[in-house]
Amino acid sequence: MRDVYKRQPQGRVLAAVAAGGALGALARYGALVLWPGGGGFPWTVFFVNVSGCALIGVLMVLTVERGRVTHPLVRPFLGVGVLGGFTTFSTYAAGVSDLLVRQEALTALAYAAATVVAALGTVWAAAAGTRTWLDRGSRGGGRAA
Repeated sequence: MRDVYKRQPQGRVLAAVAAGGALGALARYGALVLWPGGGGFPWTVFFVNVSGCALIGVLMVLTVERGRVTHPLVRPFLGVGVLGGFTTFSTYAAGVSDLLVRQEALTALAYAAATVVAALGTVWAAAAGTRTWLDRGSRGGGRAA
């Protein structure tokens, strides 16, 4: 595994993470403003976390596994910054807590479990889909034009 942090001056990496984090947090906030939801299942935070996990799966295949994206600041900016700021464990945990306080234990349990299962499943599926898509593109040499 390449060690970006040793090759790049820390100031550049920190700036990339901070800029990406600000953009990711703004995107999450925008989603919550556009789709605030009411009581019950917190669909917006669920969607944000699951879609963010899917994007993390794609990013990790493109940067770490296959090396298709090689700029040393891509992972700190997109992975740690944008997607770290976009996805939100703290809001997820607060949502579970709020549901429990409102005595909606079944919804809290469903939300807690569904988020974990969907997030892990989505990151796996997105990584697998990205690998398949990249492999399909690299096998195209056998056809006549």
